[in-house]
Amino acid sequence: MALRLQQSVKYFILALFSFIAIYPVFLMITSSFKTKQEIITHPLGLPSGFSFENYVTVWEKVHFSEYFLNSLFITAASVLLVLLVSSMAAFYMARYTFRWNGFVLFFFMLGLMLPMKLAISPLYMMMLKLQLLDTHGALIIVYVAGHISFAVFVFYGFFRTLPKDLDQSARIDGCNDFQVYYKIVLPLMRPALATVSIVDSIGIWNDFFYPLIFIKSTELGTIPLGMLTLFGEYDTDWNLLFCGLTLSSLPLIVAFLFASRQFIEGMTTGAVK
Repeated sequence: MALRLQQSVKYFILALFSFIAIYPVFLMITSSFKTKQEIITHPLGLPSGFSFENYVTVWEKVHFSEYFLNSLFITAASVLLVLLVSSMAAFYMARYTFRWNGFVLFFFMLGLMLPMKLAISPLYMMMLKLQLLDTHGALIIVYVAGHISFAVFVFYGFFRTLPKDLDQSARIDGCNDFQVYYKIVLPLMRPALATVSIVDSIGIWNDFFYPLIFIKSTELGTIPLGMLTLFGEYDTDWNLLFCGLTLSSLPLIVAFLFASRQFIEGMTTGAVK
């Protein structure tokens, strides 16, 4: 009896935390179907009807398709570069022993200790001299530099859990160093790749600070900058804002649903020896 009561309490706590996590998303989606008056008068109630008029308005008024494609390109390019560079760097530091390994690893870990936003003035001047202001290239460079430290940290810990016998067996079969990395090790690190991809994608997709600093043209803006146009000086179109938030959240939600298993495995890799 006591065991059943204990399990019931655990399930109740899990259900409570699940409700707390899911309800804001549910409220955002339902509010996207409401009128502006309904949101003000009944913010927690259900919409009177399910019309897609708000979504059509957002797509046309805010030019959401342009912002969506810009965010998709910047996020995809940044994440792919982070995965490529950081995985190769972590593979080198984890599988080869040199005197400067510890220094190189510490150099990457400095990125986790020092926020890049403290260096926004030098970054701005550097992009100005490189003539990269108001380009997607400036954002991609900044995002890669800002997220590579976390990726190296995750990949380095993952590579340390893989036995080096795999490398030796591959070299006996005729593989060179790059083939060992590409054909043997890389397929085994899908959980770590999924973890880094999801975490970095969320940070880049939702970032507002760097696009505000480096992007000036409306046609090059990202989704957070596009949502800014819905905030007026004296009034805000809350129904359109919730539509934009819903549309911008859907790609990340779908990506997490498809990669959730790999993400969980990547977070727990190395926890148990």
